[in-house]
Amino acid sequence: MPKFRTKRRVPHSSAEMFALVADVQAYPKFLPLCRDLRLRESRETPDGKQVLVADMEVGYKAIRETFTSRVTCDPARLEIFVEYVDGPFKHLENYWRFVETGEHSCTVEFDIAYEFRSRALALLVGGMFDAAFRKFAEAFETRANFVYGRAAGIV
Repeated sequence: MPKFRTKRRVPHSSAEMFALVADVQAYPKFLPLCRDLRLRESRETPDGKQVLVADMEVGYKAIRETFTSRVTCDPARLEIFVEYVDGPFKHLENYWRFVETGEHSCTVEFDIAYEFRSRALALLVGGMFDAAFRKFAEAFETRANFVYGRAAGIV
């Protein structure tokens, strides 16, 4: 099963980065391969977590796939966990953690593991997905620089 893990120190607070990643409806504006995102459900749990269920359409050229995932945002721990619900994958989950490293900086930890349901689909688009997942953390940092402004010299 393909897996990817990265840690990036960014010139933005952990609260800013958490908010940016939790804003799933903005993903089509900046995330590689994300063509559309439809929020199905949004609710708060008794312990203060936000749970979202969303359909994400991903695509490259003529290839398009839609999958559903459950996103659990835990603002108290500054963690986001994404679990696969339905679509072309056999398995997909990713995890975000935001660790404060200074007044205006944090380390963003991103882990993802996935497996396509179809071997043919894995052969056809697996390399493209792998490359895109590797660019996710960079895409979020670029988006944060756009939304919050870049804090020069803090990384």
